Amino acid sequence: MEGMGFRRRMVQSTLFPHKESSVKEAENCGLIQFEVGNGNKEEEVKEEAEKEERGRRDKPWKTKKKPNPETKMTPPGSSIKVKNISQESSSKQVDFDDSPITIRSSFFVKASEQGQNRKQRNQLVHVDSPDQKDELYPRSSSFATCSSASEILVDESTLPGGISSNQQASSRNQVLLADDNFVGSSIPTLHLNEETANGNIQNQPLISHDLNKSIISKSVPEGSVNEETDGLVLIPRRVNSHAQPKYFPPYLSAEAVSKAMEASELLKALFRVNAHNKLEAYCKVDGVPTDVLISGVVAQNRAFEGDIVAIVIDPPSLWQKMKGSNETLNENVCRASCLEQSEALMLCRGSSKGKNKLEQDFEHVCSSDYLGFSEDGTRYETGSSSTTMADSWYANGVLDNGYQPSMHDSTKPYYFDDDSLVNICEKLCYLVSLFPSRRPTGRVVAIVAGSSRRDRIVGFLSVKQWLYSRDMKRRDSKKSRHQFNLNQGYILLTPNDPKFTKMTVPVVNLPVSIKKRLEVGDLTVENDIVAAKVVDWAEDRYIPEACVIQNFGRGSDVEALIDAILFENAVIASEFSPKTLKCLPHLPLELPPKELQNRRDLRNLCIFTIDPDMASDLDDALSVESLSNGDFRVGVHIADVSNFVLPDTSLDIDAQIQSTSVYLLQHKIPMLPPVLSDNLASLKPGVDRYAFSIFWRINSMGEVLDHWIDRTIIRSCCKLSYEHAQEIIDDTFDVQDYSHHRNHWPELYGQFEWCDVNKSVKILNDLANTLKFNRFKGGALSLESPKIIFLFDGEGMPYDTVLSGRKDSNFLVEEFMLLANSTAAEVITRAYPSHALLRRHPEPNTRKLQDFESFCYKHGFTLNISSSVDLHRSLEHIRLELKNDRDLFNILISYAARPMQLAEYFCTGDPRYSVTQWGHYALAVPRYTHFTSPLRRYPDIVVHRMLAAIVEAESIYLEGKRTFEDPVRNEVLSRCFTGLCFNEHEIRSVKAQEALSISASKLKLPCAEALADVAAHCNERKLAARHVKDAMNKLYMWLFLKKKEILYSEARVLGLGPRFMSIYISKLAIERRIYYDETEGLTVEWLESTSTLILSHSLHKRSNRKTSPGKCKVLEEVALLINPTDLKLELDFLGHRGEEHEDSQENELIGRNVRHEPAVFPLTVNLLSKVPVALHGVGGDAGPINIVARLYISSYFHL
Repeated sequence: MEGMGFRRRMVQSTLFPHKESSVKEAENCGLIQFEVGNGNKEEEVKEEAEKEERGRRDKPWKTKKKPNPETKMTPPGSSIKVKNISQESSSKQVDFDDSPITIRSSFFVKASEQGQNRKQRNQLVHVDSPDQKDELYPRSSSFATCSSASEILVDESTLPGGISSNQQASSRNQVLLADDNFVGSSIPTLHLNEETANGNIQNQPLISHDLNKSIISKSVPEGSVNEETDGLVLIPRRVNSHAQPKYFPPYLSAEAVSKAMEASELLKALFRVNAHNKLEAYCKVDGVPTDVLISGVVAQNRAFEGDIVAIVIDPPSLWQKMKGSNETLNENVCRASCLEQSEALMLCRGSSKGKNKLEQDFEHVCSSDYLGFSEDGTRYETGSSSTTMADSWYANGVLDNGYQPSMHDSTKPYYFDDDSLVNICEKLCYLVSLFPSRRPTGRVVAIVAGSSRRDRIVGFLSVKQWLYSRDMKRRDSKKSRHQFNLNQGYILLTPNDPKFTKMTVPVVNLPVSIKKRLEVGDLTVENDIVAAKVVDWAEDRYIPEACVIQNFGRGSDVEALIDAILFENAVIASEFSPKTLKCLPHLPLELPPKELQNRRDLRNLCIFTIDPDMASDLDDALSVESLSNGDFRVGVHIADVSNFVLPDTSLDIDAQIQSTSVYLLQHKIPMLPPVLSDNLASLKPGVDRYAFSIFWRINSMGEVLDHWIDRTIIRSCCKLSYEHAQEIIDDTFDVQDYSHHRNHWPELYGQFEWCDVNKSVKILNDLANTLKFNRFKGGALSLESPKIIFLFDGEGMPYDTVLSGRKDSNFLVEEFMLLANSTAAEVITRAYPSHALLRRHPEPNTRKLQDFESFCYKHGFTLNISSSVDLHRSLEHIRLELKNDRDLFNILISYAARPMQLAEYFCTGDPRYSVTQWGHYALAVPRYTHFTSPLRRYPDIVVHRMLAAIVEAESIYLEGKRTFEDPVRNEVLSRCFTGLCFNEHEIRSVKAQEALSISASKLKLPCAEALADVAAHCNERKLAARHVKDAMNKLYMWLFLKKKEILYSEARVLGLGPRFMSIYISKLAIERRIYYDETEGLTVEWLESTSTLILSHSLHKRSNRKTSPGKCKVLEEVALLINPTDLKLELDFLGHRGEEHEDSQENELIGRNVRHEPAVFPLTVNLLSKVPVALHGVGGDAGPINIVARLYISSYFHL
């Protein structure tokens, strides 16, 4: 029988709780060891029959058998050993749970002998125990049979020779991180069906270390344990039974990570978790167009949201298909994909590989026969055995619910050869371009920098289980008279943020106030919202350990919820320290004569502010003058906060830490002390204030002909609100009869009249419209959507909401602020090219933008995404097409915003960003910064200091160059640094650089490295402020819905699938999901070809259930059902109270709860179709607050 193959089977049981595994995996990891014998089955069966007959005669159930003196008591988690059947007795010794157990071998009979040996096949298994009488276990026990288990079959027809003793010892020392606690009666038997030439298998390998065949899983039929065997019987023996099970691989050391980074073997990335499914996380790698998917708990390896992690990349054959990648794209998308592949190929041509070789590789990929490379750089083709082997190296290293270290674990990413490309990012970009429909996947191997969110967890405690366990232990301690320790055990913490996993909190580490409440069994602890921080997450803990550090109060209390939001985002809400307040000048503000000499006096110019009506921190003002040649001199005047916030003072340090003011809808947390932001530096009307002014000379075509920048003194003549400015623009403000407007219009200061203000506002509006037109013509992009405005009652609670859009007065101010920021960016970059603080906006995610193009194409809209100019024009064309369906257009705008990346601050000296990456995509400008809001943004203060240094350096440089004979030349020279005309040779001269260096040192401008740190911190704080704003909107929306109980609305379907639908509620400008899978009483039919969903009412309560009963939803969770009879009575009642109001074009009151017509079963849903929904506010005392949407359906089945 030489040359014939043999099969091996291993039956799954609680010994392998995490996954089906091959015999090789189990043996290599030290879980089982084998002793192999070559027994004679006929002699064995005969001997067993004789023993059984003697047993019956001796009536063993009446006789207490003595324990085997050679067998010692073993602790739980014992070993199982197979003895040689032919050389020793026919029984097998098994040590388990303190009792030696002898298993008769008679139930390992040949399948061909089943008919002849029915007696042996059905006989009982005798268990010998020193502590009990002999017990009889039926043959059908799970210990003896495995009819319900799964097994793995491995075909090894061409396995090589045996394994050396060193290899066996090495494999036995490996540890499988599995559960130590398993039940002996459920241990399966392991059989090896093997055919050899001489019947001796002593020198044959148990499993090959070169195993490269596929593993097939199937169920074991009843009685399959009696299949033919040739004398070899395997029973698993537990090794290292006291080892703690480990669920995660260990982290690499910091030194190993550093070396791997230098060798381009690891990628550093930002770790982000999917809020809808925390098993999916995405890593943003700088320079790579597609995020890397980290799927599964083990692959994520204990990383938290916001961590900076080191990852390795899986081979492309393991990459997952992109969501929506099967959608048909138009020719532009296909053309773009081909272009990306060509660009990737050109990128790689500069490497050590020859041009022709790379082109051949590229053609090979394009022909659908992928040519890949293994870890060591060797090539393999898809479908070959080496491909399967290489992929299995990655696949076998990570289990679904546990980690199995193996010889194939590696920290090296998937790449070509060491010299193929410049760095790992370029290698990954190349692979991504070759497989545009697949998303790269990877694994976390180390945490480079932990997220601050680890120390700011907010959630609720679950104490019921612990209280029940404590009461049980108290009763047991009284019986046993043992002292009970209250501080034992753990309590579960459920974070509010769905991106975080649940955590355990040791009772001993709870605050004293909570422990006192637990002593008396106070269950209301579960209603409190608490703050915690992560203490540890070891490899042997499936969830992390945390400790509670603060109790905010009841989860339904508004103040407690606001405190929790601020804590979660690290926003400091405390008062400013006395040391900080000492840095401020005394009131009233006096202007020193020296300061008046160093500034340009503009107090005789008609300057005014335009801000929200209730604003007190007025940091920008406007002015305009008509020149004799038809041009205009427009001025933007910004509060000179840098005059008060001096570098390295306590005031500066506090402002830098806070970085931005945080707005909480009804009030704000200021970055600067209110005495400064609302008074001393605020451009209040009628008082003298320090300012930084930028003037432009602009013609009627909106062309900027010249500009200059200087420190000034201004006096605003009035404070206009956006509503006031809009009335002037709309010509509803009667300048001649001002008495009609006196009550709600502001006071006018100085020598100016309302006709001066009126004229200025209209000129500025005309110029703003021209600038806006030119800006969008040049490639700017606008993705605005309606905003929700809450209306509050006297107690500060929301009673209504308004959908509001921006008006011309808003755009008027915005245009000149954008122009000021762009001008400031150009000036500081010219003067300090290596350490200027700018703001960049990267180009959108190409794949997501293509998905949006495909979405529009599928629904009949033409979209050109070639450039920002084409994208804007396409959206404007769609806006005109949908002028009667603004809800649908708002949905499209929300889709268009998804591919956009976040804008960020950066230092021009940061090597991560080349000059081509400095631009701002949405604004279509090459340089941009923040200059116009220094009262609420710290980066603006830094830019002000840079501009002040440039103005001073300009003055120093020009002292020896002024000539009184040529006034025109003097005017040009006076603006050689800050003017529109720029002489690069002059500003790079030795004297100019000396002047810039002196002024930079005097004003303590930061170096490039320090400025990069400031930029990074400001980015983090700005994002936190945005999260606070979103959380506050959600909080007040929740309060509004809790007060109304139910809000009926119409929604549009954004996304659709067999499990859930995503909907957009235009009334509230929010998106929500409705999950309908696994719902009792609901039949779900999904038509993939047409993307159609059909929901039907089912009389069978568990019609489509696939999960356990505890996971199945009831129909009321998915839909609000109402009986048609009750609905008619209610509508008749409402009809007597008034007609439905019509929506206004500009804003819409939502407080009036208009009942929409409900849907009926069966409900057919398509993308972008309308569905009636009912909205509720849930949570608070019972858990995190949330806004839930349900389908609103009429049904006679509802009683």
